[in-house]
Amino acid sequence: MLRKKRRSSVDEESKKSRSTGRAAKSTVQDEAVRRNVFTQVLREAGIALRQSNTPNEIDVDQAVFQKRVHQLLRKSPQYPNIIQEFVSGLESHIEDQENFKNCLLPCVPRSSDGDSSSVCSYQESLIRLLLGVEILQVCTNFCPLDMGENGVNIPRIIVNQLKWLDRIMDSKDLAGKLMELVSVAPVELQRDIIVSLPEILEDSQHNDVAQELNSLLQQNTQLTVPVLDALSSLNLNPALLAEVRSGVMATLTAVSLEDLPVIVKFILHTVSASEANEVVSDLRKKLELEFCVSPALTQASQHSDNQGCVGLVLDTIKSAVRFQKTISEAWLKAIENVVETEDHKVTDLLVLFILHTVNANHSRRGAERVLRIKVRGGQIRETLLQRTFRGYADVMRNYFPSILSLAQGLLRSPDPCVVPFGAHMYKHAFSTFDSYCQQEVVSSLVTHICSGLGGEVDAALELLCELVVQRPDEMALYAVFVKGILDYMENLTPQQIRRLFCVLSSLAFGKEQQGSHIQDDMHIVIRKQLSSTVSKYKRIGIIGAVMVVGRMSSCSISASQAGTLKDKERQRQVMALLELVKSCSEGSPEAAALYYDELSNLLQTCTLDLLVQEWIGKSVLEDFQEDFVIDLTPDISGNFPFPAAAMYNLDEDESQGGIAINLLPLLADAFCYKGERVSPLCLASFFRLLRLCEENQHKGDLEEIDLQLSCCPIMLTDLDVVEKVESLSKPEREFLCSLLFYTINWFREVVNAFCHQKDPEMKMKVVTRLQNITYLQTVLERALAATPGFVPPPANFDGDVSERPVVPSVAIPGKKGNKEKAGRKRKTSASKSSSGDGAQLEEGTEADESQQVKEKEFRLGVSLASYRPFFRELDVEVLGVLQCGLLSRSLLDTELHSREREEVQLGPAELVFLLEDMLRKLDFSLAPVKRAPFLKVQSDRSVGFSHLQQKSPQDIAISCVQLLPTLCAHLENCHNHFQALISANQGVVDAPGVDENDHQLMSSVYQLLLQVLHTTFSWTGFCQHEHHSKLKSALAVLAGRLKEGEANLPLEQLVRHSFEYLVNFGSTVPSLSSALSLTQLLIVVSEGRTISKSTTCGSVCADTCLSPCLYLGSIYLERTGDVLRAVEEIVGEGIPELMNAAKDGNSKTFPTLTRQTFLVFFRGTMAILERSVRRIPAAKQDDSNEVQTEKLLTWNLAVRDFHMLVNLVKVNLEMRPFETYGRLFLEAFLKLGMPLLDYSFKKHKEDVQSLLKTFQLSTRQLHHMCGHSKIRQDTGLTNHVPALKKSLEQFVYRVKAMLVLNNCQEAFWLGNLKNRDLKGEEILSQRSRVSDEEGEEQTSELPEEGSDDEVKTHCILS
Repeated sequence: MLRKKRRSSVDEESKKSRSTGRAAKSTVQDEAVRRNVFTQVLREAGIALRQSNTPNEIDVDQAVFQKRVHQLLRKSPQYPNIIQEFVSGLESHIEDQENFKNCLLPCVPRSSDGDSSSVCSYQESLIRLLLGVEILQVCTNFCPLDMGENGVNIPRIIVNQLKWLDRIMDSKDLAGKLMELVSVAPVELQRDIIVSLPEILEDSQHNDVAQELNSLLQQNTQLTVPVLDALSSLNLNPALLAEVRSGVMATLTAVSLEDLPVIVKFILHTVSASEANEVVSDLRKKLELEFCVSPALTQASQHSDNQGCVGLVLDTIKSAVRFQKTISEAWLKAIENVVETEDHKVTDLLVLFILHTVNANHSRRGAERVLRIKVRGGQIRETLLQRTFRGYADVMRNYFPSILSLAQGLLRSPDPCVVPFGAHMYKHAFSTFDSYCQQEVVSSLVTHICSGLGGEVDAALELLCELVVQRPDEMALYAVFVKGILDYMENLTPQQIRRLFCVLSSLAFGKEQQGSHIQDDMHIVIRKQLSSTVSKYKRIGIIGAVMVVGRMSSCSISASQAGTLKDKERQRQVMALLELVKSCSEGSPEAAALYYDELSNLLQTCTLDLLVQEWIGKSVLEDFQEDFVIDLTPDISGNFPFPAAAMYNLDEDESQGGIAINLLPLLADAFCYKGERVSPLCLASFFRLLRLCEENQHKGDLEEIDLQLSCCPIMLTDLDVVEKVESLSKPEREFLCSLLFYTINWFREVVNAFCHQKDPEMKMKVVTRLQNITYLQTVLERALAATPGFVPPPANFDGDVSERPVVPSVAIPGKKGNKEKAGRKRKTSASKSSSGDGAQLEEGTEADESQQVKEKEFRLGVSLASYRPFFRELDVEVLGVLQCGLLSRSLLDTELHSREREEVQLGPAELVFLLEDMLRKLDFSLAPVKRAPFLKVQSDRSVGFSHLQQKSPQDIAISCVQLLPTLCAHLENCHNHFQALISANQGVVDAPGVDENDHQLMSSVYQLLLQVLHTTFSWTGFCQHEHHSKLKSALAVLAGRLKEGEANLPLEQLVRHSFEYLVNFGSTVPSLSSALSLTQLLIVVSEGRTISKSTTCGSVCADTCLSPCLYLGSIYLERTGDVLRAVEEIVGEGIPELMNAAKDGNSKTFPTLTRQTFLVFFRGTMAILERSVRRIPAAKQDDSNEVQTEKLLTWNLAVRDFHMLVNLVKVNLEMRPFETYGRLFLEAFLKLGMPLLDYSFKKHKEDVQSLLKTFQLSTRQLHHMCGHSKIRQDTGLTNHVPALKKSLEQFVYRVKAMLVLNNCQEAFWLGNLKNRDLKGEEILSQRSRVSDEEGEEQTSELPEEGSDDEVKTHCILS
């Protein structure tokens, strides 16, 4: 209850002096008088007091009532004593509990006979109305004692009376009394009072109250929420607000999870724009959602309660970033500034999802960018994503659209480093969320697949396969969505079609048969495709049928193990489907070959039912022997274009009575009868299927078919016919080329079959077959050169015939040479007015070009590079042949005595063959896919890599790491070979006595080894955390070649030792391309460090290779310590040395700088100079004097280098690179250099004037180039003239603006220049239009001597 405050001590003493009886009588009378005054004033003002539970009634407006009370008290004769009597009457009235409650509750309008139309429907309480009377505020004091009865919170009602008063007479005293009350009141009342403070106090008291609340916050954590709620509503000065926020931030790690949303809201809503970055960064560090202390809850409800609190925290952050741009930017910057992987939290991912969802101030784009950068750098990994989904699934469900959108963007990215993370987001969303989200995930993956984009389709199909394997029951519910992809198979590659049918067959023929409702649809589609006469659709049907066979047979294995009765029925269905495919493909050799290849892939990747395997193996062996194998007889009769004989027999003892491959007769029959059932086109595919059937049935033993390795195809009696190939008819030449292709493909498939055999004799035969292949390829090149327009027989059958690469026809060299010669004559006649040095350089260039033309004219034969899709694919296991050393065997006579010893080893030609194939495989599997240019159709990269696509890039990388010791051994052998060659020939690699063919082969082996190593270490997968161990293993191999026992070193030291090992090969690189490959390899290895990349390794390796070409020169200039000094060294030392050298000489400092490579150096140097000046920091007005001096010195050096390069145009009239890079340099100077001159002109006038004078000489020469390009009438040059002249004009007026800014405008004089050529002679045809030409600024103080007739741009800087 409330009661009135005690009277003062003076009144008490006066009362004690009176007698007891008189005092009692007087008190009763005074009490009645005071009560009468209180009641009378209220009645006259318009309120009638009521007793019991009846509320007080008011019959006037509230403002009228307050005004009447004020007037009645103010105009009373007893004023001011009447005020005390009125207050005493009020205190006496509210001593009764019911009366007190009535005074705190709202009054009601009087509803008696009187008119109450002027009274509002809602009225305040009597206490609040009296508090609005100013003369009564200072005399009214209340003190709560208890919480009341019947559920009525009396103290809270009292506090509510003080809110939003129109005026408070003594706000400071009220604030003090409220804070005193807070210090002694119960916790519940403390919270009510604290929360109400912003609605009670005036702004003048906010800072004082905030200080006390801050102290209270540090003392009592139970009041955290109300205190922060109050502080966030108070008007505080920035210093005090920062102090309070700092104190709150300090307690963030120990607060209750229930209080966390309020704390985060206070921190984010009270931060200013200047403090946002610092505050948000600190909040991110201390906000540990995973380790916040939660209140004591039961185990069952604790998780859901935590999720709810975390959801409130995220809603608070969401509200802040939506309405405050600085907060969203600060969150992005705070996450972006985190470097270490361990420092990233669940909060980072959740905030990125929030920013993407809100999309306020374009935060969605920023969130996508930051996430992509973090994933690419390996800082946000799958483990963090998994932890986020596992702990906060309910919260993340609200952000599912953003999660889906981010996953879509990452999966579509051309960067292979971020694609797996997008797949993980899809996978966790499917595993965590409800059925609606699962359906959306599947639909999105189907959309990815139907897009037709290669990398996107592959990633989506791989993810679908993974989901089908891990969650078959849930995926079976959405089989209908996946089945819809069958309508878009025309845009899919064969490998993608295999993946698709693998997914569908797994859903349709799974163990539990959840997706059995799509079995009929799949059978219908497959039968329809198989019966089609279009080869493309028949190919899809064959691939799909074989994949369905694999899945059905695998289910048959599971069923047989479980003892089900469906086993035999399933086996019967499998065999029937195989028979259907075989019968549908018999009419087309290409379809039959595809069927054999697909069945081979199935046997290699799946475990089929034993009964099915035996049935396939038996039929294949019988058909192969019947169709392709014949008994070898002394005489081979038949009507063949060439005499037939057994060739390439590896077992001389079996030359009679053995077997042979019936190749030549089959090919002859195929040429004569196009509809022949047995076609040599199926030979290699059929043998591959036979080999895999034997491997599966005999656990890798090929003893049953090892005779096929030593048997001989039917070949020509004498290959000397190739020497007379020009005399053959066109059908004979085409027959010969086809025969060679079939023979090579047969040998390649034989090598595939027996490459992994451990028997030394078998290894010798494999190496011998490789030697046969390399020899036959040289023969084939000569045959193809004489057979223009020949289209080889296909060897890879999973691609469309129309999509196969077009074989280039053999060009006639003579016409090309004449055309080049004519063009060269026109070019020479157009530039006769060159200086002596220029003529000397051009003479050397022309001599070299004529020599190259002669070499092209006399070069015969064609390259097999464009014919690679027509050769059978080599398996990855064939690369293991690189490990073979010297192989030998003893040949026995009839008495089993050793007759002789035969030795076989890999030669340079075989190494080139294997390394070229390995490099192509690595480029396909490990190298990133380059984007095709706009509106340019990109060829199918997968042609010829069907078997390789069955392996993941991780498997290929592991195989390369295992082969690294062998590759290093071959590299060291090449190094030793060339080192011995250099020592024997006094430092000359290509001495007169060296075999040119062997030297070329060894150089190719050297370069291929370096390229293979470079491609291996360039694999982007090494940047992912899970593959760091593979990178360390690879580096350990290189480091171990230098020092033994280096495998357990840290990554930093492994990189250093590997770099030292590879640098040693720089002294023996035989060609410029090899030097480039070595340099690129060194750069890639050096960038494998965990610390910042070294800037000196590039210059070291480039110096090792002596900067031999444009790429090496660019690497040298980009990675040297001072680019401008390096450019000055090349232009100031290297080129003058070249000018003074002999006609065929070179520069001493840069030996590869010759007259033939002059333009290469010039173009590369100009490009690097332009890029380097763009990296010069822009000038600022507040830069110190030292900073301005340093930047001015840098620009002086850059302008001097530019002027030196301009003068070289007079030596060589090739202006094309300079008009491009000269304009870019000028634009960079206008953007970055001129602001520096604006700020430094007054302090460094002489330096600025010197810089402008030097640059003026260069711009004058640029002006002359514009005129000279018109004389040459070269559209390639004149196209650059308008943009260059525009930049020159901007430069003139920009200098004028700089002078005006520094109050030196009188020093500027603008005129016009005459058009001149590069020699300085006036262009006569332009004399009449001199005044119309573009102007250029001249910064010299006087015009040039002898130019009195010119009107020049003149600028005097005084």
